[in-house]
Amino acid sequence: MPQIQQIYHIKAPIEKVWDALTNPQTMSDWDAGPEIVMELKLGGKFSLWGGDIHGTNTMIDAPNRLKQDWFGGDWPLPSKVVFKLSQKGKITTVRLTHDNLPTAEVGNFYQGWKDYYLGPIQRLLQGD
Repeated sequence: MPQIQQIYHIKAPIEKVWDALTNPQTMSDWDAGPEIVMELKLGGKFSLWGGDIHGTNTMIDAPNRLKQDWFGGDWPLPSKVVFKLSQKGKITTVRLTHDNLPTAEVGNFYQGWKDYYLGPIQRLLQGD
């Protein structure tokens, strides 16, 4: 199955980046849509953009790593998303890996991470 890998360098402390990935209130600030759900526990459910993207948290190692099973549309099996965070000085690096995407969805998600998810988080936290 296709894989997406992207790296973002965000001028913000790792705790703030983690908060933007996991706190529904902060997720609202970068426009993750209405009715955001994020149960930050192993096996906890999440839902973004009114349920267009939803799934389960499969590993939580705050503030360093978050693994999730993602569903979009009517996918029969989840895709796998991993956020790895590390901080050096004033920069937090987010390494995104998105596996098991339906082939027809790869282009949309590749650009979508930049336009609707990690790009907006970067702009919010850096004040861009």
